[in-house]
Amino acid sequence: MNRAFRFRFVTLSCMLVTLLSGRSAVGQEKIDVLLITGQSSKYHNWQVQSTAFERILKDAGLFEVKTLTTPASGEDMSGFDPVWSDYDAVLLDYEGDDWPDATKKSFDEYMKQGGGLVVVHATNNAFPQWQAFLEMTGLGGWGGRTEEWGPKVRWRDGKTVLDMSSGTAVHPSRHDFPVVSRAPDHPIMKGLPSMWMHANDELYSQLRGPANDLTVLATASAVTSMRNGTGENEPILMTIQYGKGRVFHTTLAHVGPNQAEPVDSLQCVGFITTLQRGTEWAATGTVTQKVPEDFPTADHTSLRQ
Repeated sequence: MNRAFRFRFVTLSCMLVTLLSGRSAVGQEKIDVLLITGQSSKYHNWQVQSTAFERILKDAGLFEVKTLTTPASGEDMSGFDPVWSDYDAVLLDYEGDDWPDATKKSFDEYMKQGGGLVVVHATNNAFPQWQAFLEMTGLGGWGGRTEEWGPKVRWRDGKTVLDMSSGTAVHPSRHDFPVVSRAPDHPIMKGLPSMWMHANDELYSQLRGPANDLTVLATASAVTSMRNGTGENEPILMTIQYGKGRVFHTTLAHVGPNQAEPVDSLQCVGFITTLQRGTEWAATGTVTQKVPEDFPTADHTSLRQ
């Protein structure tokens, strides 16, 4: 092979590798997320929540988001049957009527085979009688959940403790509160401050559930002098391994029924960042996003307009 031919061969080979690499990068550029919404209790506003969640994910530049709105409460759900395999992760902003049995079965299989799930705030109130969902979410509140649903999860003396004492889910009134990292080396939490202030939200407390294969990422606490303050380090960010599937569960981001944007809990850069990072992790098992410079500190909240 003469020098000129060898040069052309190497050049064309490099161009081909670059082209194929470019195609691969483009193929991996967007993570496909299905956002399911459409029903909530009288205490929440799914329209505001889901609009914000879609915007937050798109703002990260990593996600292709499709929003699927279920039939309204009481309407026919028999046609609700998403093709789960089309998506790398599912973000549930849903608290409403049961899905058809076949849909629940197919979602269970999707998760067991390696799907990703993101559970936000009141979604953990949903489906109190669907055992597979209880296992996926790890913990939940309301919906009649008592000791029969499983233990409360506490963080005590540097470790997770399962607490079978009585008590059902509560929360203090909305307020700013510090979030404390309990798994600083987890990909979702890596690089975040050890403590940061979250803005004006409900602090879900005394959630119960199977709590199998659950990792507490972060906790928050409300003093007992507050109404419904437990004084316990309540898990507010967590992951659950379900079969081969990955679940990111955040209890943050309450939106009241009459609230309209802007909403502090949705604007909090701590919530925005952990939702983006948690969704990427649920979909891929890794996190590539950097911690933003406007992330809140231990002393100050940070709201993004």
